[in-house]
This record gives sequence, structure tokens and C-alpha cells, in this order.
Amino acid sequence: MQIFLPDSDATEQVGRALAATRPAQAVVHLRGDLGAGKSTLARALLRGLGVQGAIRSPTYTLVERYPIAGGEAWHLDLYRIGDAGELDFLGLDDAVATLWLVEWPERGGAGLPAADLLAELAVSDDGRQLRLSAGSQTGADWLARLAENGQLQGSPVLSM
Repeated sequence: MQIFLPDSDATEQVGRALAATRPAQAVVHLRGDLGAGKSTLARALLRGLGVQGAIRSPTYTLVERYPIAGGEAWHLDLYRIGDAGELDFLGLDDAVATLWLVEWPERGGAGLPAADLLAELAVSDDGRQLRLSAGSQTGADWLARLAENGQLQGSPVLSM
């Protein structure tokens, strides 16, 4: 699924739609260059799940945890890790998260759970391009619900 994001309002719309259609448990890998909108999309999804207060970027803390309905969301930013072995110090082995939002997942390698949904963001001349693809049946079902949800229907930003 390809989505054009002309501005932050469009990113918020997609984040709310992802939140509204989220499965009970999922792992989302967010890929893209610096400034592509990974944190903005993660923040919008968390807001859509009802997270109140500050949603901090985990750039320096590496992981931020947020209570959500049915469990806990973990937002990870692995940009600053040198190798996947550093994940051992984050306590991810005892994972209780029901939603993982992982920026720079390629730096975590096999130390991370596989993606159910892959969100690839890229800067374009007049906004951002978002490509959503499934990495599992859970992700495929999520994308199907997203397409049927209606929050993105009729939007000029959506193309399938």
C-alpha cells in the first residue's frame, strides 16, 4: 500500500487509521532516512491508541514504554546502537509489549522480533511517501482492515 503524506495532518490521519485497525499484538518496523517521518508516524499511532502526555523520541533512551488498552507499547529507536549485541542491555528478552514500534530495525538484526508490518518512509519533493507492506499474516490482515476501514477512503493520498 502506497500513501502520499503531503503534511503532518496526513501523517496523523494514517496514524489514527493504523491505531483503529491494530491487531492485539504486532511488531512494526519503521524504515527511512533521518527526517523521513518515522517518529512522527509512531507518535501519531500512539496518540491514536490514547496515549496522553509527552511522547518522547527514544533517540537517546533507545526505548520508551507506554500503557495502551490491552497491554503496553514499546517505541524503540536503534539509530545509536553499534551492533545488535547492545540490545541485550535493553531487557527485551522479557518482552511484554503488545505493540512494538521499531525505528532503524536493521541495526537490531536477529535480536528483534520479525515485523508484522513494515512502514518505509521517504522524503519526496512535496511531502513524504509511505509504503506499508505485510511481513506476516497478522500484517496482511492489518493492511486489509486498514484498506476497508474508511478513514483513508476517498483520500487523495492513498493509492493501492
